[in-house]
Amino acid sequence: MTRPLLICDCDEVLLYMLRPFADWLGEAHDVEFTIGSWDLANAMKRRAGGPPLTRAEMGGFLGGFFPAQMHRQSLVPHAREALAAIAAQADVVILTNLEDQCRTHRIDQLAQFGIEHRVECNQGGKGEPVARLVAEHGHPVTVFVDDLPQHHASVAEHAPQVWRLHMVSEPQLAPGVPTPPAAHARIDDWVGAQAWVLARFADGVPAQA
Repeated sequence: MTRPLLICDCDEVLLYMLRPFADWLGEAHDVEFTIGSWDLANAMKRRAGGPPLTRAEMGGFLGGFFPAQMHRQSLVPHAREALAAIAAQADVVILTNLEDQCRTHRIDQLAQFGIEHRVECNQGGKGEPVARLVAEHGHPVTVFVDDLPQHHASVAEHAPQVWRLHMVSEPQLAPGVPTPPAAHARIDDWVGAQAWVLARFADGVPAQA
């Protein structure tokens, strides 16, 4: 019998990303990164002054971090234990917005933390890939967990029957990220999130379209 499905993001949900990214930017590029929101254009500035960083430069920094600096990332508290408890009752897919060539790196990285589930890479909005995963899986109840508001809006558009949990695990970032209207709930820790996800599966009812 098909089990329920959890579709979960990785960075700032399972693994910390911005803190190691900020450390690396300072060490390797003399760039100051202020963690406060997802507005990267205003978060990065050259320590020596000079013109603002271009969008191409900022994109290049992300390309430099993934996959070469992924070893700097650490596990969010209780994430491994929560996924293990959820996986006892449901199937789990990690849907991460990385280039496809990083998929093996992400699989290996998560395995080092004791998280071994199917990993899918994506670029852009997550609504369409979530809809495809739901159709492939077949069970009527799916929960989606992500930190970025735009992905909740995308999933609400393309797979409205999916329960949507907004989570921002980085304490320095969470206050600067408002809860998206498209999310059904906001929980920033895995103890509370585990209980909420399992409750959705126990109810056995999809979200209202």
